[in-house]
This record gives sequence, C-alpha cells and structure tokens, in this order.
Amino acid sequence: NLNGVEGVGFGVFNSLDRSSKLLEAILNWKKDFDNSNIDVLVGYSFQDFRTSGFNAQARGFGTTDLNSMARDLKNTVDGASASIGGSYQQFYYGVNTTSLLVNRLFPDVVAGEAVPFAFERYVQGLAADTFDNTDELQSYFARINYVLTNKYLFTGTIRADGSSRFGPNNRYGYFPSGAIAWKINEENFVGESVSTLKLRLSAGITGNQEGLGYGNFVARRRFGGQWVATDNTVYQNGLAIVSTDNPNLQWEETFDFNVGLDFGFNLDRFSGSIDVYRSKTRDLLLRLPPPTPALDPYQFGNWDASILNQGIELALAYDFIQTQHSNLSVNFNIAYNKNEVQDFQGSLITGYGGGSGISGSYLQRIEAGHSLFSYHMAVFDGLDSSGQPTYVDQNGDGVGDAFEDKVFVGENALPNVTSGLSINYNTKNWDFAACFQGQFGFSVYNRTRNGLFTSGSITNARNVTKDVVSSREAPGTSADISTRYLEKGDFVRFQNASIGYNLPLKGDGLFKSLRLSLVGQNLFLITAYSGPDPEVTVATGDYGSGVPSRGIDWSAFPHPRTFTFGINASF
Repeated sequence: NLNGVEGVGFGVFNSLDRSSKLLEAILNWKKDFDNSNIDVLVGYSFQDFRTSGFNAQARGFGTTDLNSMARDLKNTVDGASASIGGSYQQFYYGVNTTSLLVNRLFPDVVAGEAVPFAFERYVQGLAADTFDNTDELQSYFARINYVLTNKYLFTGTIRADGSSRFGPNNRYGYFPSGAIAWKINEENFVGESVSTLKLRLSAGITGNQEGLGYGNFVARRRFGGQWVATDNTVYQNGLAIVSTDNPNLQWEETFDFNVGLDFGFNLDRFSGSIDVYRSKTRDLLLRLPPPTPALDPYQFGNWDASILNQGIELALAYDFIQTQHSNLSVNFNIAYNKNEVQDFQGSLITGYGGGSGISGSYLQRIEAGHSLFSYHMAVFDGLDSSGQPTYVDQNGDGVGDAFEDKVFVGENALPNVTSGLSINYNTKNWDFAACFQGQFGFSVYNRTRNGLFTSGSITNARNVTKDVVSSREAPGTSADISTRYLEKGDFVRFQNASIGYNLPLKGDGLFKSLRLSLVGQNLFLITAYSGPDPEVTVATGDYGSGVPSRGIDWSAFPHPRTFTFGINASF
C-alpha cells in the first residue's frame, strides 16, 4: 500500500536450471586392402536432460527500494522452501492464511497442507510453483564406409533411439540410411580439365522428438497456477489436466531421398553442385483436437498426415581473379522448394489473427493438397458506393461476407525460391566481402495495417496513416480479415558487407599485427511490401495446436541496420 494505492508493490522471482549428462562408448575398426578400404564404427550413448526451477510472485513488500524488494523476495522464497519436507509442487501464503500451505502431487495428491511459519516473512503474500523434469535418450548406432579404387564410395548407417518422451508401445525408433557416390573424374575417359565430378545418391530415415516435451504420453495433473491478489490474499486452486494417456505416441519420421552432382573445372576454379531432393515427413508431433468429449481441447499426438517437400538446389562458385597478390571469388546459390500437405482427411486452423478489431480470427488453414501456412480468408472486392468493404460471394447465397465466404486464396507464407550471392575480394593488405539474399514466391499478411490503420481506428481515436484519411472508406468500418491486407513478400536484402585493412608493421614494435575493419548489417532492402520488413519472425499464437505462425506481421520489429568498427591487435 503506497500512498493509499493497494497492489503497487509486485515482484517476480523465477529460477531455471538445465543440466545434461552424456555417456558414450564407440568402437572403430579400419582395414586397408589392395584397392579398397573399410571403416566400421559401432557405438552406444545415453543422455539425460533435467529441467528444474520455480516461478514465484509476491505482494506486500515493506520497502519501495527495488534492490531491497528483490532481496526480501528471494530470502522469503528460500526460507519457505527450506521449511517444507518431501516432494511438493506449490507453496503459498497470504493475509488470509495462518500458515504456509503446500500442494503435493507425490506420493499422494494433497491440497493445502498446513506447514507452520518457521521462516522470516518479508512479504505479505507469496505464491510459488516448482517443476523438476528429466528426459532420457538411449541410442545404439553403427556405420560402415567402404571405398573401392578411390572411385566408388558406399556408406550405410543404422540408429536405434529410445526416448522416455514416448509411450511404452513405441519408445524406440529405428532409422536406417545409405549413400553411394561415384568419382567420375577418376575414370580414364574424363579429361584433365575436369578436376571434380562426383555423382551422389542417398536415402534415409531420420527421427524427431523435439517440441514434444515432458510426459505427454501419460495422464498427468498439476495444480493450477496461483496468484497473489492486490489485497495480498491467495486462494487454493484445483487440479488441472496437463496431458492424457497416449501409450501409442511415437517418433516423428522423415524419409529423405537425394540425387546430387558435384563438379569442378580447372583445379576447381569453377565449381558447383546440383541436388534434386524429396523429403516426406509423417507422424508429425502436434497438439491435436482429441475425440469428443474431452477435458482438454488439445492433446499431443501423431498427426495422421504427411508433409512433402521436394525441389532442386544449385550452387556455383568461380574465382575470377587468382594472382599472387589478389583474389576475387563469387558464390551463388538458388533453390526451389514445393511444400504440400498430403494424406490428411480433416482441416486444422492456424495463423492466429488477434489484434485490434480482429481478435480470435484466423488467417491460415491446413488441408490436404495445400502448402503449410496457406492463407484462408475472404477475397476483398473493393469498396462500395457508401465506402463499405465488399467481398466475393463464394458460397452462392448472393451476399459476399468476410466470415461465411472464406476460401484458400492461392497464397502461402513459404517462399518457393531462395537465393544468395556472396562476393569476396582481397588484394595485398585489403579485403572486402559482401552478401546478398533473396526470397521469392510468398505472401505476408499485414496484420498491423489491418488492425491499426483503418478508418475504424479514427472512430476509436487512434492515429492512422495519411492514406487512410484520404481514402473513401466509410468511418467505423470493421477490420475484417481478407485479401485486402495480403501482400507479396518477395525481397532482396543486402545482408552484410565488410572491409578490412591489415596495417603493415615493421621491426620489433609494440604490435605483432594490427587490423582495422568496418562491418555493416542489413544495408538495404528491396521489396514491394508496404510494412517495415517482409521477413517476419513474430509469433502470433497457434490456437493450441503447436503449429507456429509464419508470414503474419503484427507489430514485428524490423531487422536493425548496424555498423561496427573493429580493431584487432596482437602484441
């Protein structure tokens, strides 16, 4: 209570400890023959990953000094936790309690167990929640490499990974892979100008458990989060379901197939590679809507669908200048990728569209035959004579509606084409480097403009841009989701550039070497997107499914432009 205002003093004290242990044993055997060699490796590894800590909050401090408040909160938490014996999840007290109250999950569920105040209390209300989780991963693996006449290369691998994150029915996953390569440049029929020519073929299965988290295959409950009210009271919360029984939860698997060709001419002065690939992921780990009725709207499971990525990649490099004192090399790469959802019978709403006037709406939807992050919304058809937005009628009822006439609009947030260009030049004591990157064939939803810069914002006494004021849009129009705010995101970015100079030093001076450098990041951006930056990384929400948002610009902070001057010296 400060100057008659309650709840002013509020403090949070969080702790997070992460540790891991690794035991690894590897046996390796190599043998050279007359025209071949073999390399065999077998191994075992065991890892555990522990995450522990607590989240505590308090009110009713006896001081307004921030350092003293932090010290008082920490000392109170330490004293309270030391006074409790056994395993527990939460402890709390307030002005409405006569003792420290403890919530336990093991060995039995106990709510509100009273523990006498045997510690110094520096705050009037305290609530703390603890966690201590350990995941384990056990792996057996083997690899064999065989090289014949230094022309033909064979590799085979197998892994068996067992994770405590999965249920007893599918704890282990088995992941084989193989690759062959032919060094064509070693054949007699290839000319001397060809320094590298290697054909590659590989296929294999990889497993993934990331994003699953602790204990999502077994039914678990935890006490709900505690909160210290502004009057320094704390009340008991009930148990909440955090996961349900799913013994069939299993590894996410990706099958990759790749054909590639590496080439180089004139001692690799001109070199490059081309790869054609196909990657299909199945049994994706997501939080999915369970069969009804259910207590939790989303539960972790293996998605009954697959994601296909296929495309081609090209990389080229050329040394334009190769002299004793100067060198100029240019590297270029470009890739095309097609993404598609397959084998999915339902639909999944993604791309949360919250914001001023559009809270609870969505912008993207997952269905078979479409890319991930495909936009699903009404098609904007301009403003009518009264300045109201209109939309294309999709369901044939004669009225275009922003909610009833949503369709896939043929745009998504994944670029079809990515490319990069790097230039490196050095001469005597000078060196220069520059890097450009580009992404093409994707769209960005300007949710910032949709939610803030409309005529409805004028009605709500908010600032808007000049084009909103000068438009013929009627005041107070709703900011509905539509293609009106969907824009092409193609861009070329001057990612970075650097220039450096190594000062020539003579004699036995103070410095052995001295280098000056200047580095610039994000020097310019070429794009037709009206927002600050089309390369959006802000997370807008996932509707509980765990599918992240992409391509939705909601007050995203643009990439900063930075300049760094450096001095590197050795003595």
